[in-house]
Amino acid sequence: MADPSSYRPRPGEIPDSPGVYRFRDEHRRVIYVGKAKSLRQRLANYFQDLANLHPRTRTMVTTAASVEWTVVSTEVEALQLEYSWIKEYDPRFNVKYRDDKSYPYLAVTMNEEFPRVQVMRGHKKKGVRYFGPYGHAWAIRDTVDLLLRVFPVRTCSAGVFKNAARTGRPCLLGYIGKCSAPCVGRITPDDHWDLADEFCDFMAGRTGTYLRRLERQMADAAEEMEYERAARLRDDVGALRKAMEKSAVVLADATDADLIAVAEDELEAAVQIFHVRGGRVRGQRGWVTDKVEEITTGALVEHALQQLYGEESGDAVPKEVLVPALPDPVEPVQQWLTERRGSGVSLRIPQRGDKKALMETVQRNAQQALVLHKTKRASDLTTRSRALEEIAEALDLDSAPLRVECYDISHLQGDDVVASMVVFEDGLARKSEYRRFQIKGFEGQDDVRSMHEVITRRFRRYLAEKEKTGEWADGEGLADGEQPADGEAGTAGGTDPDDGEALTHGPALKDDDGRPKRFAYPPQLVVVDGGQPQVAAAQRALDELGIDDIAVCGLAKRLEEVWLPREDDPVVLPRTSEGLYLLQRVRDEAHRFAITYQRAKRAKRFRAGPLDDVPGLGETRKQALIKHFGSVKRLRSATIDQICEVPGIGRKTAETVAAALAGATPAGPAVNTATGEIMDDEDGAPETTADAPGEPVSAGTPDERRGQER
Repeated sequence: MADPSSYRPRPGEIPDSPGVYRFRDEHRRVIYVGKAKSLRQRLANYFQDLANLHPRTRTMVTTAASVEWTVVSTEVEALQLEYSWIKEYDPRFNVKYRDDKSYPYLAVTMNEEFPRVQVMRGHKKKGVRYFGPYGHAWAIRDTVDLLLRVFPVRTCSAGVFKNAARTGRPCLLGYIGKCSAPCVGRITPDDHWDLADEFCDFMAGRTGTYLRRLERQMADAAEEMEYERAARLRDDVGALRKAMEKSAVVLADATDADLIAVAEDELEAAVQIFHVRGGRVRGQRGWVTDKVEEITTGALVEHALQQLYGEESGDAVPKEVLVPALPDPVEPVQQWLTERRGSGVSLRIPQRGDKKALMETVQRNAQQALVLHKTKRASDLTTRSRALEEIAEALDLDSAPLRVECYDISHLQGDDVVASMVVFEDGLARKSEYRRFQIKGFEGQDDVRSMHEVITRRFRRYLAEKEKTGEWADGEGLADGEQPADGEAGTAGGTDPDDGEALTHGPALKDDDGRPKRFAYPPQLVVVDGGQPQVAAAQRALDELGIDDIAVCGLAKRLEEVWLPREDDPVVLPRTSEGLYLLQRVRDEAHRFAITYQRAKRAKRFRAGPLDDVPGLGETRKQALIKHFGSVKRLRSATIDQICEVPGIGRKTAETVAAALAGATPAGPAVNTATGEIMDDEDGAPETTADAPGEPVSAGTPDERRGQER
């Protein structure tokens, strides 16, 4: 625990101007980001008597080891920079809203030649118009099914679309009139785009135009005694009205607004948002957060606005945002919203009428969401805490292991030997910090030796990061005469893709400038998938590196025994133990991650071909070459001038391709495994090269192959 006075800036050093400040811990991780109208006044509040600070603020300043700041011109710039840094650094003491579910949206891909209507989740993409979010995906599909009668926009996937275009036959929706069948040319790209644009206008709330137009067309058809057409238009009007009934009118003045409500207690807060477009509720979502800092309702609203509109622009930001409390000060936030929309945005508290009544409904939803979340989490948090305490007691640890890393080795009969590292913090998986390794020190099958190599590589990187940040003196922590292995010491963006390759690029591990680094944080417990030999190998690796403050254990699959280093007998946890259950989850997750990587490597090796080794030849140009010549065999017999005829292939690349193929072993003849017939490549059979062997026709039963794979 650090003393804030040890890193308090000198008097007069902090500028009296707007800016954004960052607190860092002893590992140089950013743990808190804040903004201030006056940096001097705001930061002075953190360096007062600890007894006067809120408990959460006290925890933050005693966890921190340094503070730094950046001066900006205006409060709006400070707001924008604060949002960017919170998103980049993921500081542990900042309010971070998390969705209690992954909400589906109705999306229209206006960035395609033939826009498609579909259900989408996750991050929003550029050029796609979104409507929602909805509570359930089936609600979107019901709405789309009604609207396709009037707006027959494409809904099929790219594969179905291409197949229909190739065969000249549309899908079922094209035959029943719920798709305009652009795949077979029944509608031009421009007309189909206009149809999709009308669909978007209707979903955006501009419904009256289309209803009046259809009703007028229906009356004209009846006057001309085209009764079948009039009946069809009547059904279209009914479909539109039914779709509109699914979202009742809540604001009679056809307002476009977002209503945000907050329910909170001392520890947590829940936020509910209703998206109202054209006076109708078009979407609803909810967030929850831990209150890891002392924060007001207005500040919670400000963070919600940042997360809600930080990536939005234009009409995605409504003209009116109704909130339960205003941020302090409100002017920079309102100006920021106006800049994102491109026109004026009203940020206010509803005082009377329909909007106040609707806000009360949103508030009730927020309160119910908080109660439901606390009910779910109470059991989960209690269980995880008990599991960590049981592990600490069984392994005789000083404290509960808040960060646990587990390692597993995977291979198929000694081929494609890989390893995985999974991370659990506070009993929950942190997938952004998963890592995977290729075993490079030797060939063949040796789980014990592989485990020793992986643990050594992982913790050499940890020591290198500690030395880099100056936490240790040069060379401290390494065994006598030992240096960091090649390709391991250095920054997280090293050139070795297999030395702890990340599954995702999450914001958790940061370099000095906040960029992700691989192995900066040490665990309190290392778990290995295996018994006494694997545990001994892991402990030996740590001993060789001079690390003595990290516990090691292993979980053997056969009897679920927990093995400790230098112990002849295992620790047997009760079958009903929450600690054993957590260790099993960690071990099984490491096994899943390792075997997934091993299978992917094997599949990539089976698909490999002679063109894969050509430097500078990417996937697009490889496909262009194969498409132009039809097969690798024909490409091998082509001249350099003929290869240059392929679009995107220059003479230097053509010479490289020719040289690579000349040195590759020609493929044997393709064989039809069903008939035994030798197939000529000129007849269109796919070529199999010696560098790209296919899957064996028979390598035992599926159960036998799974038994060989580990």
